[in-house]
Amino acid sequence: QVQLVESGGGLVQAGGSLRLSCLASGRTFSGYAMGWFRQAPGREREFVARISGSGTNTVYADSVKGRFTMSRDNAQNTCFLQMNSLKPEDTAVYYCTLGPKWTSLPTYWDYWGQGTQVTVSS
Repeated sequence: QVQLVESGGGLVQAGGSLRLSCLASGRTFSGYAMGWFRQAPGREREFVARISGSGTNTVYADSVKGRFTMSRDNAQNTCFLQMNSLKPEDTAVYYCTLGPKWTSLPTYWDYWGQGTQVTVSS
């Protein structure tokens, strides 16, 4: 059974930075894309970033482009989301996900973590 465990969330002031981590277990990690999604209260889950199995390709939502960077370490079965210049509108629960498809649609991702809360104060 695949398990994804996120960490690194917290409370930060606007303009600050956080680094989220996601540790995967239960299957071969390097052959699958990884993604980050987020969900704010009363809103639908939205795409943030995704990275290919090799780590060579990344895609970002327009709202985070230039501020967030996604990376992965296949030797440690971990992916990361470096978040800089955080804004109050980035406040949400952030979810790590894994799957075989290269897509920004949440429906097509197979496995999800429990989420980690990120709160940005103004």
